[in-house]
Amino acid sequence: MSPKAKARGKDWFDSLDKELEKRTQEIAQDMGEQATKKSELNAILIEDLFKVWKRFHRINVTFTLEPSYNTFAVFDDTFPYGDWHWRPGFNTMAVNEIQIIDRTQNQGRVGDALKLTYVTMDEKPHLKMSFEYCEGEHYYKYSGWKRIWSQHTLYEEEIDKINVDQIHSIMGDIVRVWYESHLKRNRDSLLQHLKKKYEHIETFSQ
Repeated sequence: MSPKAKARGKDWFDSLDKELEKRTQEIAQDMGEQATKKSELNAILIEDLFKVWKRFHRINVTFTLEPSYNTFAVFDDTFPYGDWHWRPGFNTMAVNEIQIIDRTQNQGRVGDALKLTYVTMDEKPHLKMSFEYCEGEHYYKYSGWKRIWSQHTLYEEEIDKINVDQIHSIMGDIVRVWYESHLKRNRDSLLQHLKKKYEHIETFSQ
């Protein structure tokens, strides 16, 4: 290969190399910013759902919180209502789903859940808040009995565009009706509220 041909090949790769290095830095910065936002957001949302768990615990309603308070909290005072701080080493950024699940045995409530899940849409990370519940069972010829689930999408947005106040407003609406449905022992009031106000619904069997 002639010196001129070698020079042209080097010039071509040098230009490409600079472009790739620029993209490397840009993407690394974007991912770093997204990781920071996700970590900060998860800390807020985990605390929020722990507060919800404690409110229901006061009226002897059994809920499961995920991630469990055993993994993220160290209690300085009386469990569960006393002061606490974050457990050293707990990585809020690594959490991809936060949920609170009803374990009440009557009225078919087992599995009623408020969920916050990270999903990828159009190659961008989004946060999805949903409420999921079982509406009964159905017999399928080849697979037997399966539970029929409904899931209402309450909120969905890119991480960079999330409005925490809006999340809190929707969460407050759901928790208020959910809580009152337990006080009145009337699960139907919760389901009717969801179907009337949050119409984006998907169904699946499990």
